[in-house]
Amino acid sequence: MTARFLALGLLSVSLAACGGGDPDPNQYGPSPDLPSQQRGLFPNMNITKPAGWGSDLPTVPEGFKVEAIATDLKVPRQTLVLPNGDIIVAEGKGGGAPPLRPKDFIAGAIKKKGNTSVKPGDRLTILRDADGDGKYESRGVFADKLNAPYGLALAGNYLYVANQDSVVRFAYQPGQTTAAGPPQLVTKLPSQINHHWTKAMTASPDGRYLYVGIGSNSNIGERGLIAEVDRAVVWQIDAQTGMHKEYASGLRNPSALATQPFTGTIWAAVNERDELGPNLVPDYITSVRPGGFYGWPYSYWGQNVDPRVKPAKPELVQSAIKPDYSIGSHRAPLGLAFSVPALGARFADGAFVGEHGSWNREDVVGYRVSFIPFRGGRPAGNPVDFLSGFLKDGKARGRPVGVTVDPRGAVIVADDLSNTVWRITPLQATAPTTTAPVPVQR
Repeated sequence: MTARFLALGLLSVSLAACGGGDPDPNQYGPSPDLPSQQRGLFPNMNITKPAGWGSDLPTVPEGFKVEAIATDLKVPRQTLVLPNGDIIVAEGKGGGAPPLRPKDFIAGAIKKKGNTSVKPGDRLTILRDADGDGKYESRGVFADKLNAPYGLALAGNYLYVANQDSVVRFAYQPGQTTAAGPPQLVTKLPSQINHHWTKAMTASPDGRYLYVGIGSNSNIGERGLIAEVDRAVVWQIDAQTGMHKEYASGLRNPSALATQPFTGTIWAAVNERDELGPNLVPDYITSVRPGGFYGWPYSYWGQNVDPRVKPAKPELVQSAIKPDYSIGSHRAPLGLAFSVPALGARFADGAFVGEHGSWNREDVVGYRVSFIPFRGGRPAGNPVDFLSGFLKDGKARGRPVGVTVDPRGAVIVADDLSNTVWRITPLQATAPTTTAPVPVQR
């Protein structure tokens, strides 16, 4: 990295303030505004430097409280609530793609400023609240020596873990606090380069299939399409045999997956491409159609062509599916979970999205957990803050990642900057409902 390139990069950061613009010009929902593409020598770049929480807590809606149930973790990324109430926390960090362009050196240095300095644990930690008072007094290592664990799922008598290079499983019985043996390999995952290393995972309602999100190896294919074989896809994996097939494609980085209650539909939170301006391209959540193609790298939000990708494939672009719901550009969603009635009427039907925050805009956005209301099985309305306050005085006190909903009435959020797991609950418990779900609109 030469001094000249570094100087140019820092200049691009300072000039980016001139083109920040409105963070969300009508970018929420199924038909977001898509402004003109903005391209230059260097993209807008910014990240907030870390600052501790001190005695402060994140902000929650009126009628809720938030507590830190685990601190001093080693880069917590995703969590899983087990049937007995125990919480599994996946701790780790992967990646390591070599830089290609001067921008990569500069962006890498900027991104590093916004991350924790704690060494990743590459392990699963288990938290236990033995008396049900909301205080997780017991904590231990369920399994260690993993390879950047991220996605988690429980199916049958197995706990499945998506490392950055494989899906493995551990035999599991309720109440178990440590793995009984080493992990069993289910299937290897594409791990060449690992520009996007996170491997999100969810299970089908019957536990027969696992769905794993495999992000791209580049922004828009600049490493060559050979490096993108089996990337920017969701795989369907037979949980018992490890046999797998492509379930959907053209999803640049499906960094969170969730199975919708009552319907069994797989939903993804997707990080879209960078370097087209502060308000392009919208990140989104979407139902994932079997066999569906969602545009990457040739187009975005349906048939909007990305001219940077050569050669173009107009016939493929014509088949590109528009996502269901835009959450706005450069918010970097890394968590997705569906709500339950026990959270109260306002948050009974919808999805929680962990917005980690991105580097590719001067006016920083994200850094919150948002709630997107649903009606009839589909998004219906603008997102609202559910867990916020991560930014203060231009610095970041935390960065939310994975979101998990405890069916008993709690939202669990992993924060990989302050290395904390947060638990948000209603101040007054909500009685379980026996009301039938609202019919899903097809």
